[in-house]
Amino acid sequence: MSEELEIFKKKLLYRASYRGTKEMDILLTKFVKKYINTFNVDQLKQLEKFLEFEDEIIFNYYNFDEFQKNIEKNTVSKIFKNFKI
Repeated sequence: MSEELEIFKKKLLYRASYRGTKEMDILLTKFVKKYINTFNVDQLKQLEKFLEFEDEIIFNYYNFDEFQKNIEKNTVSKIFKNFKI
């Protein structure tokens, strides 16, 4: 399971790093690098769902607290909202 978990973490980091906009690449990469090793399996799954949203939706959530397209209010989204580079 440990090897599978590490592969999953690498996939999440890759997904955060190559978004489409440079700003979101930077923001999400720094966020994921900071917290990925502290998240439990459930939080990693929450992160995976969170990273599926488009950049604009995540950007509006982060900057304007707009909940669009069912961004869940969960542990990961709350930590992200309070994250500062």
